[in-house]
Amino acid sequence: MTRKSFKPGNMLYPLPAVMVSCQIPGEQPDIITVAWAGTVCSDPAMVSVSIRPERFSHGIISRTGEFVINLVNEQLTRCMDYCGVKSGREIDKAEECRLHLIPSEKVQAPSIAESPVCIECRVVQTIPLGSHDMFLARVEAVTVDETLMDEKGKFHLNSAGLTAYSHGEYFSLGRKIGSFGYSVRKKPASDHRKSRTGKRNTAIPKKKGSDQGRTKE
Repeated sequence: MTRKSFKPGNMLYPLPAVMVSCQIPGEQPDIITVAWAGTVCSDPAMVSVSIRPERFSHGIISRTGEFVINLVNEQLTRCMDYCGVKSGREIDKAEECRLHLIPSEKVQAPSIAESPVCIECRVVQTIPLGSHDMFLARVEAVTVDETLMDEKGKFHLNSAGLTAYSHGEYFSLGRKIGSFGYSVRKKPASDHRKSRTGKRNTAIPKKKGSDQGRTKE
């Protein structure tokens, strides 16, 4: 397969497209669209968001040390895009998008009620990188839309219809093609007798001590 060299750049796609909410107490809250976001540690649970220093929300997060990552589904995608092209210095994005901001459980930054998952974060370190500053944060709390929980308390995140960002475009997640560890998971015993063609192996096992199938040395 022939390959071509492409200029070095951010090609780690797809990525989650999220809305990050923040607020200085007593002042107007802001919502910013972030694609440079990710998980950085499992225990303790930590995430990162990278934001340009000139953004309005950068100053708020730098001052308060708190923010909420609000996951986005298909219904919120238009609002999410709008929050990424408009400045909170000029408008109230929540009001313009008719989003409802609600109190969070552990941080003062508000959560977006319409979001399927809200991840409350407290900054532990800010790393200047160049065009962006990375806010490393500890996850203090997570709240989810109760419709994503079944009667047994199982969380069905993949039923939320989450949105992904890839090379300037938004996509809804597609069909399931596997689950973690499926490549090494043992098949049910009934499948072991099936051949690669999918047909059940009906060959008669060789008797112990039989010369059938042996090669001469």
